[in-house]
Amino acid sequence: MLISKLHPDEVDVHIADVAQLVADQFPQWAGLPLTPVKSSGTDNVMLRLGDDLVVRLPRIASAVPSLAKEVKYAPMMGAQLPVPLAVPLAEGVPGIGYPWPWTVSRWLPGETPRPGTASPALARQLADFVTALHALDTGAAPRDELTSYRGAHPGTTDDAARAAIANCEGLLDVAQLTAAWNTVKLARESAGTPTWIHTDMQPGNLLLSDGRLAGVLDWGGLAIGDPAVDLIVAWNLLDAPARAVFRDAVAVDDATWDRGRAWALTIGVVAYPYYVDSNPALAAVSRYQMGQVLADIS
Repeated sequence: MLISKLHPDEVDVHIADVAQLVADQFPQWAGLPLTPVKSSGTDNVMLRLGDDLVVRLPRIASAVPSLAKEVKYAPMMGAQLPVPLAVPLAEGVPGIGYPWPWTVSRWLPGETPRPGTASPALARQLADFVTALHALDTGAAPRDELTSYRGAHPGTTDDAARAAIANCEGLLDVAQLTAAWNTVKLARESAGTPTWIHTDMQPGNLLLSDGRLAGVLDWGGLAIGDPAVDLIVAWNLLDAPARAVFRDAVAVDDATWDRGRAWALTIGVVAYPYYVDSNPALAAVSRYQMGQVLADIS
């Protein structure tokens, strides 16, 4: 079985080949069934391995450094944060025609949330998690490998945002999106100290159990920069009442909040036309977060 693709430059990933990779490199797990995981993620193929493990393989070359970053930093993060992370247990090497490193991690149970359904209690827990992450000591972490465009001001994406808005012609109200972007991109620059940032706090990277946060996935985008980008969860998951609870609990200044809202709009509008056909789950999240930003500033 060939895993369906999301990108034009994506490698072929056959489940039978992945089974052979596992058997060749980690014989202790040979013969365990492999089951594709439904995910709104875009960088990695995920296959559940037996009941307790998950295999992740980069889809595209640009995702390979992110996986290496996750291998290096997720264990350290997992020891200091209040909910479990998907920490890699083993790193595989290329083989059977697959060209890049890949990982096996512990399977974290839980369900990904649907936008607009989060409770005030979950909003407070998300705020606690984000606050804890941003409070971690960056110490002597090498900034050259922990730089992300999402750690800068959202206005740096102006060209990409405008191009994406143009690509929404016939799908969304382009004039409304342009006016909104012209407003939110004017958020004041950060005057604070750079922090650890996840950079992709969206529903597909969150796990819930009984309505509570039970895990945070995909640490390949980990960086050090402006903490505003991690506030995007306020618009891609929360509704207006829960967002108010989150804002009160996360206790950031108005400028940081405004930059978070700008990031929510630009990330949403860039993703939507690209994934509207190939990844409906992510497109739905993108459309929701754009709608929440529009409602916020109307």
